[in-house]
Amino acid sequence: MKKQFFSTLLFACSLTTLTAQTPVYLDDTQPIEARIKDALNRMTLEEKVALCHAQSKFSSPGVPRLGIPELWMSDGPHGVRAEINWNDWGYAKWTNDSITAFPALTCLAATWNPEMSAIYGKAIGEEARYREKDVLLGPGVNIYRTPLNGRNFEYMGEDPYLAGVMCVPYIREIQKNGVAVSVKHYALNNQELWRGHIDVQLSNRALHEIYLPAFKAAVQKGGAWTVMGAYNKVRGQHACHNDLLLNKILKNDWGFDGVVVTDWGGAHDTYEAAMNGLDIEMGSYTNGLTSESAFTFDDYYLAKPYLRMLKEGKVPMSTVDDKASRILRLIFRTAMNRQKPYGSLTSEEHYQAAREIGNEGIVLLKNTPVQKKGTPLLPLDDSKYQRILVVGDNAVRLLNEGGGSSELKVKDMISPLDGMRALYGDKVVYTKGYAAGRPMYGRAEEIPQSVMDSLRTAATELAKEADLVILFGGLNKNHFQDCEAGDRVTYGLPFGQNELIESLLGVNKNMVLVLLSGNAVEMPWLNKVPAVLQGWYLGSMGGNSLADVLSGAVNPSGKLPFSFPVKLTDCGAHAFDELSYPGDSIKQVYKEDILVGYRWHDTKKIPALFPFGYGLSYTTFTYGKPVASAKTITADNSLTVTIPVKNTGSIAGKEVVQLYVGDEKCSVLRPVKELKAFQKITLAPGEEKEVTFTITPDDLKFYDETVGEWTAEPGKFKAYIGASSADIRGMVGFELK
Repeated sequence: MKKQFFSTLLFACSLTTLTAQTPVYLDDTQPIEARIKDALNRMTLEEKVALCHAQSKFSSPGVPRLGIPELWMSDGPHGVRAEINWNDWGYAKWTNDSITAFPALTCLAATWNPEMSAIYGKAIGEEARYREKDVLLGPGVNIYRTPLNGRNFEYMGEDPYLAGVMCVPYIREIQKNGVAVSVKHYALNNQELWRGHIDVQLSNRALHEIYLPAFKAAVQKGGAWTVMGAYNKVRGQHACHNDLLLNKILKNDWGFDGVVVTDWGGAHDTYEAAMNGLDIEMGSYTNGLTSESAFTFDDYYLAKPYLRMLKEGKVPMSTVDDKASRILRLIFRTAMNRQKPYGSLTSEEHYQAAREIGNEGIVLLKNTPVQKKGTPLLPLDDSKYQRILVVGDNAVRLLNEGGGSSELKVKDMISPLDGMRALYGDKVVYTKGYAAGRPMYGRAEEIPQSVMDSLRTAATELAKEADLVILFGGLNKNHFQDCEAGDRVTYGLPFGQNELIESLLGVNKNMVLVLLSGNAVEMPWLNKVPAVLQGWYLGSMGGNSLADVLSGAVNPSGKLPFSFPVKLTDCGAHAFDELSYPGDSIKQVYKEDILVGYRWHDTKKIPALFPFGYGLSYTTFTYGKPVASAKTITADNSLTVTIPVKNTGSIAGKEVVQLYVGDEKCSVLRPVKELKAFQKITLAPGEEKEVTFTITPDDLKFYDETVGEWTAEPGKFKAYIGASSADIRGMVGFELK
């Protein structure tokens, strides 16, 4: 008994000694701020500086002497990119880095369903964790200002409230895996043309009301651990070391405790990088995607040049201590987080998540009968069609390829043609109809007109014999389409698709057009095509999602996250001179100011072809009369607006009920109305539900440039409830006292 007592005592003493010898920074039972302070006190100046810049294309150093690991980053927002070589842009050609391609973020925004955001974030976070990534470079929340922006497909639409609501669950669920998001591109990277140097000029109102709220939600509500700076300049200073954006707004006003990372090649000045809030510099001396340089990682702005400035006293030591502290905090949250789960890759759950998000994001734009007294063309009635002609390059194209940094290496990919053949078997005949060329970066492949003519002729001949034609067209990830580093050159459909559509309609009116894109397109043929779907880029399970909606297995419930203008000049960014878009190659002025998207269409009384928030269903919904809980609201209280919504059709469906608020009279220009809340509800046939929204004083405020604060002026307001920004089903007035 005595021997056992002394053995137990000796073991306890050993544990005590071991615990006492464990440095605080390695003890994950200690508060994270104590660990940061302890690690910082042990580090040399050279080790602190080393944390602040890359060591390879997608990693930054840790502190090997102290056992602090490096950080590994990866593109992108809708799938974990294949492994890239250590110090060139070639793919490493691993055999175990094939992943799930999730729908692009425009599709996620089109679900108008935060539950889908959470499902998305959980799944992609698990894939990033399994691939041992510490930082996933996304989501993108830049505002859709022009349909020519080549990178709109990576973002969440034209409305800051919608983008803010939808990004928060995505961020939270990714980071539960011990993987940081990097919210991008902060800020005002709203075009790709001249993105590396264009100097954006805009009002403080537009900055705070339109372009910053989604980033603010990502930081304050989502708890984002990193933010990626944009390439462009803002008011004369590059966004990656911009004092206003990074120091004043992000870190001071919003209380951001995370890390600011450059976009690859986004740093341009050591002093500004040191002083203006940049923490980690990645990819300098490249174009951010393909080009190489003779410079080494130690030559980066935040490497040896920064170290020299520190030693010479040209910048204070407090700057490197702040940067290193933030980076250590990130490492403790990710690479050194021993509580994080293991993750998983290409699981059935992830495929189901991708399919479900696609199902909810697809938007039914038009659905009319071919004959005047007939039924709408969709959903497809299998018994009516014995020969279904599928046309289009996008029916078979791998839309995960190209696009720049969003390119993905997938394990499985269900194409639209695969989805149709799985449903309809030998009834399906395929022909290309048009050619789009290879997905090359930086230039577009030209297809000879003779080839295009022959493809169109062949498709038209087959259409004569078909019972139904389904054209999968739209854009793709080629340069000058939906692609990084280049904007679209035209609002119309590319690759001769307008001519193809007219030719097919000339011999067969039974046509369904499925647009796969991340952008709006011009539709001169719209009144002739009976059924049109906006199908986005749907990822690995895209063919299944499209088949689900076309067949009626899924009732479409997606709503547009941005407006489709009739013509390009109907869009606010294009309603002025070239200085508004694309700029003069040096400077750009956002002349539409706060009137972006539906705000422009409403205020200027310019109807959109398809308005923000628009989307049809295979069933019908009726809205009752809205009722407000009070006629007045004060700065200290809120009111509710309730409206009954009923499914008056014969099948179950989902409806997005949208609340907009308008200020009837104000001392400054305000839009007719602005989105303030929405709910997506499921209704069985004949079922009715009451939807209740809460309006707070904050919902009534605008950014007052004269005092630099948010304010609301007393007076009359209106609450608008509708099925889109242009389909208002009820209004109720109230007054701010």
